Amino acid sequence: MARSIPYLLAGITLSLATLSAQAADALPQAQWPFTSEPRATLDEPWAMTFLPDGTLLVTEKRGALKHVDPKSGATHDIAGVPEVAYGGQGGFGDVILHPDFANNGWVYISYAEAGDGDTRGAAVARAKLQLNDDGSGALTELSVIWQQTPKVSGSGHYGHRLAFGPDGKLWITSSERQKFTPAQDMKANLGKLVRLNDDGSLPGDNPFADQGDVAAQVWSLGHRNMLGIAFDANDKLWVHEMGPAGGDELNLIKRGANYGYPEVSDGDHYDGRPIPDHATRPEFEAPKISWTPVISPAGFVIYQGQRFPDWDGAGLIGGLSSQALVRVAFDGDNAREVERYAMGARIRDVEQGPDGSLWLLEDGSGGRLLELRPE
Repeated sequence: MARSIPYLLAGITLSLATLSAQAADALPQAQWPFTSEPRATLDEPWAMTFLPDGTLLVTEKRGALKHVDPKSGATHDIAGVPEVAYGGQGGFGDVILHPDFANNGWVYISYAEAGDGDTRGAAVARAKLQLNDDGSGALTELSVIWQQTPKVSGSGHYGHRLAFGPDGKLWITSSERQKFTPAQDMKANLGKLVRLNDDGSLPGDNPFADQGDVAAQVWSLGHRNMLGIAFDANDKLWVHEMGPAGGDELNLIKRGANYGYPEVSDGDHYDGRPIPDHATRPEFEAPKISWTPVISPAGFVIYQGQRFPDWDGAGLIGGLSSQALVRVAFDGDNAREVERYAMGARIRDVEQGPDGSLWLLEDGSGGRLLELRPE
């Protein structure tokens, strides 16, 4: 686990954010400032995005894309989804809309795909969405626009969360596939935050564009397992990632920065081998919040709305092992955990609806789609 107390004794000061993150207790349902209403039940749901009409697209990890009407709870299949490599942490991943979806119909999906032998890697594809009057539909004109390089054995740490930025670029979290060292290797795009044009081509202003090959995709490096990405109202980019045994992180992303993994972490390897803490290597970007014990963050939205006026501008993070919804406050370039709500289930995703509503996806078989309503 991270060596917080010895560092305090040594005179090294931990941030208030780190201290509050370690001490947080989850509020039971009786103390929630909201109610939670189930709207649908799904099979291993992983991600969701709202369509302009208020319905949702939801990915299921085994390889299905569902069109969900949250008012009735009805679900319909969307055909044309590529085959996924299901197993471990692999399968169908994220789904988002192009910023100009209303005019161009582009949907972006991520998933684990098989390679040669027993290798696997994440891929991102885009396709046109066609919906039928009965709620079913299909993906058409599907094309793969990005792949993890290299494909490796194992079925962990794909990441493959997607977001469009204010600049219209596509951002992809490409985790290090439990292989550690690729996060520092610019010949691989594992353990990197990737930035592309909306068609998968390479922006000329990426920080490592002059290196060519996969390095030209990279915006930042030294990441572990990134499962949440969001822009705040000031266009700052925040990404959370799972640490090893201790040391989950919320990072403020900077152009070309190195976040240190596996050279540093506020956690240690699962087999007990120590990893130097961030404080020992100031040349690496340190997290704005570090959680020990871990929350196992998954899904992330920075809320911008008035249905929950006290939460406007707050970050909301789903917790897997913590079975919680974690609320984070931002102050410029700093962040701190302010509250945690005990949800009684692993929370896989968090999303804001077009009317300012908030929605959660529970993880696993029988995972529910939950609508949060302010008290």
